[in-house]
Amino acid sequence: MQMRGKEIPIQGIYTIYKMNWLSILLFAMSALLIVAQQSDEIESDLPETQPEKSMPVEETATATALHTSSVLDDCDPEMIGFELVTGYVFSAPGNALDSIPVLMLTDCLETCQGNDSCQSVNFETGLCILFSSNADALPGALTKSQFPVFTIYAQKSCLGVKPCEKSWCIDRVQNHRLVGFAQSHQVVHSRQECLELCLGETDFTCRSANYYNATGGCELSNMDRITVAGSNAFQSVSGYDYMENNCIDEPTKLCEFKKLDGRILKTVDSVYQDVASSEECRDLCLNAPYRCHSYDYGDTGEMVCRLSHHLRTTLSDIQEPYLDVPEAATYELSSCYNVSIDCRSGDMIARIQTSKLFDGKIYAKGSPNSCVKDIKNSLEFELEMAYDDVECNVRKNGLGRYVNDVVIQHHDKIVTSSDLGLAVTCQYDLTNKSVTNEVDLGVHGEIEPALSEEVTVDSPNVAMKITDRSGGDVMPAAEVGDPLALRFEILDKNSPYEIFVRELVAMDGVDSSEIVLIDENGCPTDHFIMGPIYKSAETGKILLSHFDAFKFPSSEVVQFRALVTPCMPTCEPVQCNQEESTGDLRSVISYGKRRRRRSTNPRDDLLLVQTIQIKDKFAFGSENKSSSVANEAIYLPTNENGFCINMAGLIVAGTIFLASQLAIIAAWTFISQRRRLENKLNDGMSVSVSLPSVLSASRTESLSKLYDAGYNHSRRF
Repeated sequence: MQMRGKEIPIQGIYTIYKMNWLSILLFAMSALLIVAQQSDEIESDLPETQPEKSMPVEETATATALHTSSVLDDCDPEMIGFELVTGYVFSAPGNALDSIPVLMLTDCLETCQGNDSCQSVNFETGLCILFSSNADALPGALTKSQFPVFTIYAQKSCLGVKPCEKSWCIDRVQNHRLVGFAQSHQVVHSRQECLELCLGETDFTCRSANYYNATGGCELSNMDRITVAGSNAFQSVSGYDYMENNCIDEPTKLCEFKKLDGRILKTVDSVYQDVASSEECRDLCLNAPYRCHSYDYGDTGEMVCRLSHHLRTTLSDIQEPYLDVPEAATYELSSCYNVSIDCRSGDMIARIQTSKLFDGKIYAKGSPNSCVKDIKNSLEFELEMAYDDVECNVRKNGLGRYVNDVVIQHHDKIVTSSDLGLAVTCQYDLTNKSVTNEVDLGVHGEIEPALSEEVTVDSPNVAMKITDRSGGDVMPAAEVGDPLALRFEILDKNSPYEIFVRELVAMDGVDSSEIVLIDENGCPTDHFIMGPIYKSAETGKILLSHFDAFKFPSSEVVQFRALVTPCMPTCEPVQCNQEESTGDLRSVISYGKRRRRRSTNPRDDLLLVQTIQIKDKFAFGSENKSSSVANEAIYLPTNENGFCINMAGLIVAGTIFLASQLAIIAAWTFISQRRRLENKLNDGMSVSVSLPSVLSASRTESLSKLYDAGYNHSRRF
């Protein structure tokens, strides 16, 4: 082994730099498999003890291997592609060509491609074994290998369709099938012919294929495991091979990674050293020569970046693919977006392409109800905004320059941290009649001061506060995506009661939009927005529920309303089913089920109301950088029930009242002055003008002819 900063070869084939304890552990796992492989090779050198009746099978396998080798020898190098099978190992010691120490799966595949005798490889992080045969020739030699680390098997093929320039073409999962998205059904002679049909499909984008070995049935689909993540479409079905197209061009302009705490992958595709930051590691993932979907940084060594084309969605068939490390984290690609702008003569069209099925809406910021388009499970969608459409609020910013702000919102009613804001611009150069498109994908906004009000209700004295995630101090500011908590607390520490919460609703005071967060049974309706209610570790008189700050599209004010019921001596929690990202259900407890009181008079439910102002993160312009009291809602207590006053409405009403008073005063002044002037003219001056009769008659006749002829007077600007 070696210590940090030193270089010591192990068994003459493997060297690790800057190792920490986790690197040593991962290396030890790989070393165990090396020893097992060496044991197999020793056994293969022993005298043959198999009966002669097995020889015809071996001869057939040898003939198949020789035929495959001949096909690969005659194959154009540009037509060679690789097919990956994760979690399986090819065990054929007699056909092993070489074992080389590599930290990159891409280097392992390139070595095999450059070796005419190589037909397949086994790869684990740090080790690549080359073979002169493959699993098609020796199907019994391909077996599961998931402990202590999972192995990646790659098979070289000569394809009838020119593959892409990525490191491999196909990810294959045995005994699995993607159900419900088949666009084409055909019968073929082999699995390779099926994958070639997918790679060469032109009528639609073929993202995956199902091959049924018994009948040769081949189903081509426009979806894959990534695009339908979270559904039950990817199923375990015996006899099927699921093949995923790695040559698909995914969106990469605007990507979001989600943090998976406490776990890192046991086997990865690439290991980079001396990477300066996590952001640089993220960029390496987005620009990898394969579809990279996760990375970790600094957990297996100082400045070490590890990349993988896998994430939880694609590892559902692998048993325990992660290593539990409390202080470590894996960042998984959640979704990516590509945005293009089509600038036309009278409108602009924002076209969006996503890497995962989108179910939500896209709208112009400031017009969430009038300039909006609902999207239902689509990878591509668009929003058309006419320049003369006041509903879409396209702004003219200088000569020939039109700008607008667009929001991509996942939830039907509220804005969450997963939503995106786009500033789109069309610039028309009137000199040479050319059009340029500009897309500003920046979404980092400043945190502005937020309004937080506390409401206390007697009998017993219960308070609802919006605090930080730990349930401590009340947050002085909030932005979409900030980790917050709702804290329900009995203020009297000596109170004999406990409380439970149900029917928690978030409301928008502008257009009466609302969303139920905790249902009447006390269970969260969507755990991605609001988690279950649990007791504080400090005392049973405090309940907490975690959530990430969100807002409604039409307002920055979010009002929470909840029914709180006291119970004595304790409150019994309710069992709630919570759906995981993989589609599985997990049982959680939430303090929302009413328990029969044992010894007290019944009390009515207590209604708690809490209001907070939440800024979005889009930062479209200066309009987002100022906080106005006009959007604040103030809670005014009274002797019986409090009531809320919307400051925006109050200011508008006051402005209209003052304007009407000024208009009345101005009209009265004008009329008064006019009357005075007329009186002076009548009293002090009398003028009469006489015209010659002939001239007067001719002028009257001329005017009559003009009016009779229908004189049209038009003002020209």
